[in-house]
Amino acid sequence: MSHPERADAEQGELDPPHKASSAWARIPSSSWSDWHWQLKNKIRTAEAARSLLGLDDDTAASLERAAARFAFGITPYYASLIAPDNPDCPIRRMALPAQDELRPAPFDMTDPLNEEGDCVAPGMTHRYPDRVLWTLTHECAMYCRYCTRKRKVGEAAALASDGLITQGIEYLKENPQIRDVLFSGGDPLLLSDKRLEHILRRLRDEVPSVEIIRFGTRLPATMPQRITPALVALLRRFHPVYVNVHFNVPQEFTPESEAALARLADAGIPLGNQSVLLRGVNDCPKLMKRLVQKLTANRVRPYYLYQCDLSRGLEHFRTPVAKGIEIIESLRGHVSGFAVPTFVVDGPSGGGKIPVNPNYLISMHEHKVALRNYEGRIVIYEEPHEYEGMCTSEARCVACREAARENEDTGGVAGLFDDDPEHIALIPHELHAGAEESEA
Repeated sequence: MSHPERADAEQGELDPPHKASSAWARIPSSSWSDWHWQLKNKIRTAEAARSLLGLDDDTAASLERAAARFAFGITPYYASLIAPDNPDCPIRRMALPAQDELRPAPFDMTDPLNEEGDCVAPGMTHRYPDRVLWTLTHECAMYCRYCTRKRKVGEAAALASDGLITQGIEYLKENPQIRDVLFSGGDPLLLSDKRLEHILRRLRDEVPSVEIIRFGTRLPATMPQRITPALVALLRRFHPVYVNVHFNVPQEFTPESEAALARLADAGIPLGNQSVLLRGVNDCPKLMKRLVQKLTANRVRPYYLYQCDLSRGLEHFRTPVAKGIEIIESLRGHVSGFAVPTFVVDGPSGGGKIPVNPNYLISMHEHKVALRNYEGRIVIYEEPHEYEGMCTSEARCVACREAARENEDTGGVAGLFDDDPEHIALIPHELHAGAEESEA
């Protein structure tokens, strides 16, 4: 790893403040703006972190112990955002390993979302009826300390090899109900442009039933240099393409990150943001208000606010669920409706995303609904005294008739409203299996 102090070029006049005041101040702008340089010069050891970030010996020793258990790596760009004199800097907490990661908690899980249990092809998880999650790599520009996939990130497994991609393509062909593919990781945008183009071209050419392609990436926040004009032009060729980014705190917005978001938005790529609620990082309603305002100002819609998962070593990051509800309460009515994310708990053992919100429904009467608004005002909404929907068992609408012809199964709680007298209960699979065994 090259040491910034031995760089030949002086700081450029247009360098952003976070670079100018960092250990990389003398790195040429041409190198700094090259994502390959950023990856090549990642901080990967306690010794490098001590030298470049000015860590004391105790902090460096704790970092080294935690990094021996869970993958560690941080780009110079993201490291330059760390406030050197603030041990509670949120960037620091998200990026640098800490002793707390080695303290197991009773409910910690290796694979809390049961992604491996729902795996249907290499790297592919199929949990919801019409979409799949497809992990293309375990590599990231920066290994977030709160990652739900801490068990996997950093592995060098070749998930995007031709053979494994073919297995995923074949599964999608065999399941035409899947219309939405979400590429994840690691970070899928760390693949080369050539590799991404190959995968996207195969998906579009071979699986016409897939309508929507999505990417989940943290690179606009951790290494915005990767969001090049060439990459954006490539993605644009395969529309409809959506990108979910991942900003957790306002400090992650810099001239570089805002330029990356602008490139994506200017290419007609809809942008959403997924934040994770983290103790000591962003568990403050006022801070979260600033974050969603920053996001919307950069044409990014706040999408999800996640409760921190039950992965190993994350207990020190987790907050009570009540904190997330408090944050949503503080946003509703105080920012535009589209700036309020959905607060979700990703259910352990593959339960999926479960929205959790403040209670705005106070009570119900036969023809009245009592509601309260963000100010606490209670109002009554008068329901129609006579109502018959457009879809009945005698007269189904066109959409219902088409779904019936295609044997489309609503499933879940919504399936209980389908007028079938047999659909009056949902029975957990384990209980149903146990009943069959006892009858046998």
